[in-house]
Amino acid sequence: MPGLVRRTGRMALDFLLPPLCLACTKPVSSPGAICPRCWTGMDFITRPYCERLGTPFETDLGAGILSLKAIAEPPVFGRARAVARYDGTSRFLVHRLKYSDRLDLADAMGGLMARSGAEVLDGADVLVPVPLHVRRLLGRRFNQAGELAKAVARQSQVPVRCDVLVRRKPTRSQVGLSLTERARNVTGAFAVLENRRADVQGRRVVLVDDVMTTGSTLNAASRVLKRSGAASVDVLVFALVAERV
Repeated sequence: MPGLVRRTGRMALDFLLPPLCLACTKPVSSPGAICPRCWTGMDFITRPYCERLGTPFETDLGAGILSLKAIAEPPVFGRARAVARYDGTSRFLVHRLKYSDRLDLADAMGGLMARSGAEVLDGADVLVPVPLHVRRLLGRRFNQAGELAKAVARQSQVPVRCDVLVRRKPTRSQVGLSLTERARNVTGAFAVLENRRADVQGRRVVLVDDVMTTGSTLNAASRVLKRSGAASVDVLVFALVAERV
């Protein structure tokens, strides 16, 4: 009977308030879904891709192949994985979550991240979101990386700790900065709280964020985590700014 009541209630609710596409708000069959048109607007990243940076390749060059960037500029973190390239629907979803207070998107986006990042989540000990500086957090009222990390944790059963890593100085927006400027902008920006070092020491950490552009922010955060004793640091983001190579 309880199950019947829940199903009846859901049917009534769907009739009165039909579920809408997360991107374009057109009616869809189930809550948290993306309509076929918006789905085709997602440039999903699947193999073949660079084993370190997750950058998609146009052709399959064999297992374990690295991109030229990963060889020339090895990242501090071990591996990065992303759901899709940062354009079209993925860009729209990131912007709605971050700038339009659409926290309801985090569950669906986190579910996609958990599937795309299964490789780095397997055997992981803890999820750590990239933090915002307190000034920006007060203005935005939430950290989008933290919301995504919580959603990934619910899907993967890997615990999340939002109080391990802090951003101890405000930084400029990375938009429009050169690679060198981006790296300089986040130098010294992150720290692991002294009373939280035990949460990362000897642990396999997955660093979570919404978008990876050049990797400067994620490199800076990974460096701090590794200096605090993390056994390894991998990266999981929703979207990746990258051309297919």
